Order: sequence, then C-alpha cells, then structure tokens
Amino acid sequence: MTEQVSALPLEQLRERTSEKWREYPADVLPLFVAETDFPLAPAITAALERAVRTGDTGYVASKTPLAAAFTGFAQRRYGWSPDPARMRTTADVSMGIVEILRRVTAPGDRVIVTTPVYPPFFDLVEEAGAVVERVPLRDTGSAWGLDLDGIRSALESGARAVLLCNPHNPTGTVHSAASLSALAELAAAHGAAVVSDEIHAPLAQPGTGFTPFLNVSDAAREVGYAIVSASKAFNLAGLKCALMVTASDDTTRLIRGLPVEVEWRTGQFGMLAATAGFSPESDPWLDGLLVTLDENRRLIAELLEEHLPAARYRMPDAGYLAWIDLTDLGWGTNPSRRILREAKVALHFGPAFGAEGAGHVRLNFGTSPEIITEAITRIAALPPLETRDA
Repeated sequence: MTEQVSALPLEQLRERTSEKWREYPADVLPLFVAETDFPLAPAITAALERAVRTGDTGYVASKTPLAAAFTGFAQRRYGWSPDPARMRTTADVSMGIVEILRRVTAPGDRVIVTTPVYPPFFDLVEEAGAVVERVPLRDTGSAWGLDLDGIRSALESGARAVLLCNPHNPTGTVHSAASLSALAELAAAHGAAVVSDEIHAPLAQPGTGFTPFLNVSDAAREVGYAIVSASKAFNLAGLKCALMVTASDDTTRLIRGLPVEVEWRTGQFGMLAATAGFSPESDPWLDGLLVTLDENRRLIAELLEEHLPAARYRMPDAGYLAWIDLTDLGWGTNPSRRILREAKVALHFGPAFGAEGAGHVRLNFGTSPEIITEAITRIAALPPLETRDA
C-alpha cells in the first residue's frame, strides 16, 4: 500500500524563509505561490546532505547524471524514452523558454499563449523579443482544451511559435494526445515551433496519465522543445535546475548552439536534487504525494459544496493548484484582494492569468487538509457584498 506524504506542521513551516512564508504576516494562510508544504523526498535530503558534508558546492559539471536520470523517470512514468544526448540543462524552466524563443522567433514575431495561463508567460515572451498572441482555452462546460481553430487562425496570420503549458497552469488540464498531435501538425504546416512547459507533468494523477509533447508524433518531434524540471513535484524551485529536451536533429542543433553560460547557470544543488528526485528511489515518495494531492483536490470540492456553493471548481488532472471561479459571489474581478484583506488567506490573483481570470482565484492545495479546511472556512465566513469591484 502506498504511504501518503504528509505536510509539515504549520509552526515548522513558518520557520522557512522562502517566498511563500515571508511575503505575508503570520496571521495570513499563504496559498498563493507554487511551493508545497511537504518534507523533501528522502533521497533528495540524502543527496544534499552528502554534498554539504563533502563541500560539493562548486560549478555544475559539463557532464552530469541528470539527463540519464530523467530518461529513466520518463520511461517509468510516461512510457517515453527521450535521448539524454539531446538534452541540456539550465537554471529553470523560464530561462529555458526565453533562450529557445529567442532562437525560434525574430524580434516582433507573435507567440501564441493559451490563456488563462501562468502569468510569467507574458513577460517571458516579451523578454525574448516577441509579442504575445492570446488564444484562450476552450471551455466545454466540463473540461478545458486547446482551441485548435483559434491556434490555426493565429498561425495562418503569421504567429511563429506556440508556448504550451502542459499540464496547464492554472486549470490543471492534461492535454490529450489527440489535441497535442493536432497542434503539432498545425505547427509543422506553418513552419512554427512549439515550446512545451512540462514542469507539472510528474504530478499528473495516475487516472489521467500524461502525454509528453515530444512523444506524440513525428511532427511533434520535429517542431517541439520540451522543458522539464523536478522543481514543482519535489519542491526544488530555489535550487535552480531544468532540462531542455529535444527529439530531432534540427532542434537538438539549436539547443547545442546555446551559449555555454545558459548551461552553467544550472545550480549544482539543483542538479544533484533533481537527479535524486528522478531516480527510482524517489518513486514511492512521489506516488505517496499523488495520493495526498488526490485527497486534497477532492476535499476542496467537498468544502466548497458545503460552505461556498456559489463557487465553481473543476478538479485538476495534475498538480496542486485549484482554479476557482467566484464570479457569482459578486466580489469583483479580483476577489483575492478581499479574501486577503478580510479572511487573511493569500491566493493568487485570477486576473494575472489573463482576462479569462476575472472573478477567479488560484488556491495552492499542496498543504495539509487542516490548512485547506481553515482557508475555505475563513473565505466562506465573509459576509455578502453588493456586486462591485472588490
């Protein structure tokens, strides 16, 4: 039987010095930024302790075991066998996105993003010298998916790349193999690239599974770049490590042509921790975390139904982020402001994810059931407001 991973006690969490625990006063429950409240996987703790003990704190090596470790992880978890020789490391997924976009677009080119989406995407496209083209996800009423017709139209009018978020942040959607294959065909037909941010992939629930973009078709392998990291699943964002993964000669040539400094920005501790996280030794821990997150996403549904029935929530397929529509409460376009001010619960601002985020909040449930329950109880206790911008 899988042993669940339990969150650390609140008093211990408040000893942390990361963004989640230093942005707001101690009377605020922080459920905004994508950090989790769990102890590290034992293999990661052991790897970092060993590095500190031996003073292994220098520059990251030109040859590391990380790519091979990720290949093994992808084989076990996704049935995918990426070639370690076609990967390079960098500091984080955002840096990988920017460096690749700089080389697959020219200044002023348009890059498609599928809103509502991880807010830094807008800045990363601009940092690369390109222009954001928003093609919102389609909401069928029961699921979100790529608007392939909208993407086709944008590509026909000259967009040069698609910045894909899969699994999607904030909705937790795992895009289907069929939609990814169709996207790859569209990109290939229009000479466009697809840059796939797959940072939440290890957290896809077993019942849903995950399809890596580069494993979906020959067309995807020709047009695609995947950027992966252990940072979300294993809570390693501060250690700075990601992998840029390719699957064709042309795309591999592009990442090999990146300046060596792009790779040297990889954190040594990040590489060591990610290698341990992707190892078979960490699989039982990750399986236990997925059970915990499954229970938490279901708990949110139960709590909202009981205490805040006007809220609309669809359980995510992956990750630990709940995208909640509070429009019917009449708390304005950015209800997280009132929630922070009056309920002392910090959630991510919905409008930051794009216009489609008006009236929404994003809640991080990578924590204990007790904290989730307390947060939603506090929010539900807020008195009604007249409809206005809160």
